[in-house]
Amino acid sequence: MKPSHRAAMLRIAWAIALVALTACERNESSTPNLHFDAIVVDGHSDTTPRFEDPTWSFSERHDTTDGDMDLPRIREGGLDVQFWSIYMGKRDTPGAAIREALERIDAVHEMAARHPDEVVVAGSVAEIREAVRRGKFVSLMGIEGGHIIEESLPALRNFHRLGVRYLTLTHSFHTSWADSSGIAETLEPLHHGLSEFGEEVVREMNRIGMLVDVSHVSDETFFDVLAVSRAPVIASHSSARSVTEHPRNMSDEMLRALAANGGVVMINFYPVYIDEAARDEAKIYFEEHGATIGSILGRSEDDPALRRALFREHLLAYPAPRCSLDVLLDHFDRAIEVAGADHVGLGSDWDGVPSMPVGLEDVSQLPNLTRGLLDRGHSPTVVRKVLGENVLRALAEAERVAAEIGAERSH
Repeated sequence: MKPSHRAAMLRIAWAIALVALTACERNESSTPNLHFDAIVVDGHSDTTPRFEDPTWSFSERHDTTDGDMDLPRIREGGLDVQFWSIYMGKRDTPGAAIREALERIDAVHEMAARHPDEVVVAGSVAEIREAVRRGKFVSLMGIEGGHIIEESLPALRNFHRLGVRYLTLTHSFHTSWADSSGIAETLEPLHHGLSEFGEEVVREMNRIGMLVDVSHVSDETFFDVLAVSRAPVIASHSSARSVTEHPRNMSDEMLRALAANGGVVMINFYPVYIDEAARDEAKIYFEEHGATIGSILGRSEDDPALRRALFREHLLAYPAPRCSLDVLLDHFDRAIEVAGADHVGLGSDWDGVPSMPVGLEDVSQLPNLTRGLLDRGHSPTVVRKVLGENVLRALAEAERVAAEIGAERSH
């Protein structure tokens, strides 16, 4: 073949390849194609207590006035992996928090056992990927609040053996070994970060391969954790403080430090945490309705079905403050800009808060988030990372660090 012919053929081949790549990118950028082909992972849902309620069915579709999640809406929304929150408030009786956590963990396993063709509780990233490949919905768990381990490393280890893959070091109050950020206002420090036992908890989590979760912790606790942890750290449901000033959100300095650690901030959807206007409205709302909400909690303490019915009736009559999807996307934009595309994920807070942004009223509407990210100019590669690959990478690195520590100790 003459050189001129060869050059012409090469130009044609390059043109064909360019057209194919452009078509591929265009197809990949289609919201349904990208969203449902990606592995979508959410970092935090409080639906878990419903699994203990015999009157509520995970396989039955419920409307948005009766919670944010169930299996039909999960499938419709393209969610593949959910971290279920194992939470209860302070307990004064020794052993009570551990017992309740065990019951809630058991409820997750029993829910999966009732739907063996649809749901699996996975123990590793390899198991997660294989389950998603087979079309299964993957259940993981995170304990929300270090008070639940009751200062017991054996309890921590056994929770991990039962499928818990992260521990949020505090909730809205200090523990005996770590300071909380509080929720409405920043709390006065008790330890100025982690105590010596708190550092031991972080090291033990590294050793067993459990992710350290810094949502809800104070800024001092956050930086103490990064000084101790050998594995990536996550914030399972936190947002950007530079967009909305809130003690639960992360400053730009914290976002950069989390990225340097290899960790992931999983953006919270709750309007009161992400929107100043919704936060101001919420103060008025709870002044007006706080007594009623307290009464509902008191009347239904041992009856989750009654609690759901009472809250449903109340929220229908008095809707909680909301915000636009654009406000939520502002937090994703900022976190991606500051921490980088490899360090951002989803941390909705489904069924843990009284309202969600317009357009994300429940899990079935998750494709709207993907569409919004694409419309804001984020590439398909970046969006895939945010939807789930980043947190899977962090969890895989935690597994690798655990294996490394195990090998060091065996010598």
